[in-house]
Amino acid sequence: MKKTIWASYAGSLSALGVAACCVLPMTMMLLGLGGSWLAIFGKIAAASFYVLGISTTVLLLAWIVSYKRGLLSHMKWWLAGSTMLTAIAWIGVVNEARINDFLITLM
Repeated sequence: MKKTIWASYAGSLSALGVAACCVLPMTMMLLGLGGSWLAIFGKIAAASFYVLGISTTVLLLAWIVSYKRGLLSHMKWWLAGSTMLTAIAWIGVVNEARINDFLITLM
């Protein structure tokens, strides 16, 4: 049971990290924390859809495994939290251009 929960949260947190890879540098620049080290986020951004796809697949498998083992009643809140993190990651990646445009207007 715990392996399923940790796998779903690991996938969701990695998806959230990848989703923040393009918005996070802009936010950090607004706070005055810019620098050449921010260039590494560009390499991460290239893999964002792959990581999101894999994390969504892991999350779906976690739901299926917990349903088949009859543990869904015990794990539904944990899996729901993981699902929310993954949904936020997808929203961040899909709306990345709008978020960046908004942050640019704040500069």
